[in-house]
Amino acid sequence: MFKHLREDIAVVFERDPAARNRFEVLMTYPGVHAILFHRLSHRLWRFGLFLMARQLAHFARWVTGIEIHPGAQIGRRVFIDHGMGVVIGETAEVGDDVTLYHGVTLGGTSWKKGKRHPTLGKGVVVGAGAKILGPILVGEGAKVGSNAVVVKDVPPGATAVGIPARILDAKAGQREDQAKKMGFSAYAISEDMNDPMVKAVHSLLDHTVVTDHRIEQILAHLKSLGANIPDEEARAEQFDVGHLNKKVD
Repeated sequence: MFKHLREDIAVVFERDPAARNRFEVLMTYPGVHAILFHRLSHRLWRFGLFLMARQLAHFARWVTGIEIHPGAQIGRRVFIDHGMGVVIGETAEVGDDVTLYHGVTLGGTSWKKGKRHPTLGKGVVVGAGAKILGPILVGEGAKVGSNAVVVKDVPPGATAVGIPARILDAKAGQREDQAKKMGFSAYAISEDMNDPMVKAVHSLLDHTVVTDHRIEQILAHLKSLGANIPDEEARAEQFDVGHLNKKVD
């Protein structure tokens, strides 16, 4: 237990630049206190001393503002920063090196017995106020944005934001590069591609640009073969893709 306590204190210095010395961390960090109390209550829970475990967890909540059910499984080097309002349910599993900020809830969506709380993989970071609900898996190294509500699995290394949480599109830059190779600039690239409605509209506008580009190539080829093609430049100018994309963003 003392080895784990040393790890818990050391990890504070890695993730909180406000930490100044070990004594201060041990005396004033509720996240460290909550983890220490939980290790004791979890041991009582495993020994079948359920009432004592719940009483200790209740006392810990009163002291720290952090509620961790004695049945929850907490890994090593877990850091709860600030901590007030954190709730971790009975069947939740928190992997090693996870960071939780204040107001995080690892909750359930069912009253049935069995696994009903989330599992967080190694190195997950959960922002302030985020709610992760149900027996879902947040993959290793994933990040959950502040105030997000996650109800579906999050792939390893991904970032989930929003209500309900959506996975950020990591391929936006790749689309821009591919568009340049095709000879046009995709107007549909924006910094925030997490909204599915925005992504859908941008994709349609991208498709329109690609289609226009191909039609121009076909018309140019027909003209080279002697076909009489009416001038449609005036009509094309009426469809300003860049202007439409800015409105969507």
